[in-house]
Amino acid sequence: MLNKKISVLLCYVTLLSLPLAYAKTEDPLNVFACEPEWAALATQLGGERLAVYSATSAKQDPHHIQARPSLIAKARNADLLICTGAELEVGWLPILLRKAGNGKIMHGQPGHFSAAEHVQLLEQATRLDRSMGDVHAAGNPHFHLDPYRIRQIALSLSKTLRAIDPAYQTHYQHQLTLFIQRFDSSIAKWEALAKPLQGKKVVVHHDTWIYLEQWLKLNKVATLEAKSGIPPSSTHLSQVLGKVHATTADFIIHTDYQSDRAARWLSEKTNTPVISLSSSVANGEDIFQWFDRLINTLLETTP
Repeated sequence: MLNKKISVLLCYVTLLSLPLAYAKTEDPLNVFACEPEWAALATQLGGERLAVYSATSAKQDPHHIQARPSLIAKARNADLLICTGAELEVGWLPILLRKAGNGKIMHGQPGHFSAAEHVQLLEQATRLDRSMGDVHAAGNPHFHLDPYRIRQIALSLSKTLRAIDPAYQTHYQHQLTLFIQRFDSSIAKWEALAKPLQGKKVVVHHDTWIYLEQWLKLNKVATLEAKSGIPPSSTHLSQVLGKVHATTADFIIHTDYQSDRAARWLSEKTNTPVISLSSSVANGEDIFQWFDRLINTLLETTP
């Protein structure tokens, strides 16, 4: 009987001495992602260690979100906040953070991750004026449409995860290695598939797609919005029509959460196909499937 008690005691002491990374009963890290692309990336980098929540869906414009009570509750309990930054969420994130009162995820704290701070942005404004429309001083915030910038952000985000959850450093490093290997291979595959798109002339509704255009070497000939975020006027649309007649665009790219009225009007006038693209990861989809879908949708419409 004594030997049995000693064995039980030794087992108990052994369990207590195990590293925290093996404590299966520990609660996961709560991650509040402002957009679906960051929720998808965090899931790749953290796996089951993270409980990830996305404040928005691919069907929503991330510029215009209400700081609803349900979002406030999620932010209040978050260990890590991941947002785009570059003023994309300026209309709602400051209110959300103030009402949540969670010191861990306030700007400047280890639990506040702003993706824009880890990549170089295009279209940095040299002059700001409200008459210019929805202009972001730091630059165009839609950089998640460039997989190379996603890769850079993954490296920084993994470092943040290891810093705020140090007991699981080995786990996060393993997840990062798996992700980078698969992502690099996928980028090579996407670029090979997308070669027929190089040089294609496109019209866009909003300058959401500048990073995708640069990556795939698309040639943007016109933008339906004269001023970012402001519906196009009839005068501007007439000017765009003239440009398209002169250059013969291959297709019009429309973001699926925006009104397609202007895109359809131009399509009817010029017989140019309209492509509706999802600007972020859909529910039930991972980041690889989303890029697959973007490339395939473009290729299906390519003349």
